[in-house]
Amino acid sequence: MTIERIIRIMAGVMILLSLALAHFTGQVDMTGLSWLWLTAFIGLNLLQSGFTGFCPPEGLLKKMGFKEGGGACSK
Repeated sequence: MTIERIIRIMAGVMILLSLALAHFTGQVDMTGLSWLWLTAFIGLNLLQSGFTGFCPPEGLLKKMGFKEGGGACSK
């Protein structure tokens, strides 16, 4: 596992942990529709990307003409 993947996993866990703590301390109501669900979705995608190496926006960005490089979404 690369450093980049570990960082993605840590970022995803921290986002989801902060949402869970806010919800369970009563500061955020996650039972209704809100923009916080977008934050949860991003956290889950970071987490799965760190474990699997699959990056959802990769295909879309390739179709838009962006060049591959760096390794943010490479396996």
